[in-house]
Amino acid sequence: MAASLFVPMAPGFASWLEGVNAALVFSTYRANRLIFVGRSIGESTVDLKIKLHERLFDRPMGLYVAGESIWVATRCQIWRLDNLLTPGLFHEGGDRLYVPAASFITGDINTHELVVGGDGLPVFVNTAFSCLATVGIGCSFAPIWKPAFISKLCGDDRCHLNGIGLLDGLPTWASACGDSDGASSWRTNRRSGGVLLHIPSGDVVASGLSMPHSPRWYQGKLWLLQSGTGELGWIDDGKFQAVCALPGFARGLAFAGGCAVVGISKIRSAHFSGLAVEERLIADGMPEGLCGLRVIDLASGEILHKIDLPDPIDELFDVAVIAGVRQP
Repeated sequence: MAASLFVPMAPGFASWLEGVNAALVFSTYRANRLIFVGRSIGESTVDLKIKLHERLFDRPMGLYVAGESIWVATRCQIWRLDNLLTPGLFHEGGDRLYVPAASFITGDINTHELVVGGDGLPVFVNTAFSCLATVGIGCSFAPIWKPAFISKLCGDDRCHLNGIGLLDGLPTWASACGDSDGASSWRTNRRSGGVLLHIPSGDVVASGLSMPHSPRWYQGKLWLLQSGTGELGWIDDGKFQAVCALPGFARGLAFAGGCAVVGISKIRSAHFSGLAVEERLIADGMPEGLCGLRVIDLASGEILHKIDLPDPIDELFDVAVIAGVRQP
């Protein structure tokens, strides 16, 4: 699918992208889309506009930008998309042209977030088998780590392992919606059963969380989305410190220019119901919440800019910053 849309209703967002000199990419698995958020400019900065460009993928989820490549986790594959444009070249107005360059067949293991290791290979959250894994010859995935409370690798989504965070380029944190060992047992305590794990030691560094996602290290703090409450915050001495409440199920976190970029989803799934975020949204008169992106000032917790997305897009999974790019 080829589509390219101007979105003139978010001039503040376009100006923010201009200020941090970056573009964004986000994934939406229910709508099967990978969407780039860039900016185009006419004869003056008054003409600055958001520009979206979308492609269809089969259930895209985790994203990772590594140099001139973007890695995308999908239903049964992990894709590497490479930029073919050298500096100064353009394609249909874009300064990056990402094309499929490699893919790895994993099978339907419900891959969530992913990063790229020092060997250039993906390290991904294998949610179905409750482990971190990489690719390997002779297997659909090669497990490299699992939480200590998981007794064996079975494709029954025991703890809903979902997020992975780096420190100095090494996988250091993982988020999970539960810490028990039974098949889909995380579903019984979604409001407060979530944990944040330190990968090298295997220790639980924070507990009592509500469906945590997207652990990220930025400016000397360990940031996290507590999706069940719809909040962005950071971990201080094992406790979640909220800095901003969001009008949806928060999932997908990136940073640029002292700000967080957070994806939010509508409450349209049984997985999201019965959570504190749903109760807050009902009290605020918006029971479904909103779907889109929010830019948050980390110093104040203020929402600076936003993009709200129309149907059929009602959820987002991951978002990543593409530095130094205007229009991918």
